[in-house]
Amino acid sequence: MQYDPIKRTLGNTFNRSLFLRKLFYWLLDLLLLRSWHIRQELRLYAASGKPQKILDAGSGFGQYTYRMSRMFPASEILAVDLKEEQVNDCNHFFKQLNQSQVKFEVADLTAFQQNEKYDLVLCVDVMEHIVEDERVFSNLAQVMNKGAWLLISTPSDQGGSDVHSSDDASFIEEHVRDGYNKSDIENKLRKAGFSTVQIKYSYGTPGKISWRLSMKYPILMLGKSKAFFIILPVYYLITFPFSYLLNWLDVNLSHKTGTGLIVRAVI
Repeated sequence: MQYDPIKRTLGNTFNRSLFLRKLFYWLLDLLLLRSWHIRQELRLYAASGKPQKILDAGSGFGQYTYRMSRMFPASEILAVDLKEEQVNDCNHFFKQLNQSQVKFEVADLTAFQQNEKYDLVLCVDVMEHIVEDERVFSNLAQVMNKGAWLLISTPSDQGGSDVHSSDDASFIEEHVRDGYNKSDIENKLRKAGFSTVQIKYSYGTPGKISWRLSMKYPILMLGKSKAFFIILPVYYLITFPFSYLLNWLDVNLSHKTGTGLIVRAVI
């Protein structure tokens, strides 16, 4: 299934006012399990220090940039993405918020170069879209200060992208790989120059159920007809309490396997 048209429709719906945009970010934070895991990692980072410069490598809707701007209000943040319309939209939103320390730019991570050095780099649901992943890891390493953190969320090879056998196709057609093996991504990061790499599974048993309730089934419905937007509030009203509990369990339990990976790499 192509996810981009649905994302574009959602973005257009919630971009009509500052209130709706903030509401959109709040809903994404509540519903998306990866947001729960990233928040946990950002809190761990915050306990160790405050970044002067942050890079959001593949910013999408800008929800993680928004969160980091609130967690680290004194930090300068550069958010980059391939999609010019999203970059322009996010710049407009942050300008309305008078947050001049946040800037969005169009950039290709496979050719990314900067004179700046960053203390924290975030890369959420990006690497599964890029064939030349080793080049991206190398480019990111080059723009990071010594001791800087790189946080990655990406599907694993244990059923990521809803692929469970060689005959399955990725649920999201835009993915160029179904998921990473833990050893594979660690080796690529160490080759790029990262000295410490910590990897844990996300989307364990609770997370997999939550993903189906909060993401897969609604996306399938919206893929068939935009008319399903009308019943989405009722659907989430019924399913959200279950998804909330499942998300909490996924973040607070350790998993021997899972369909997602949370990677913390230190340069």
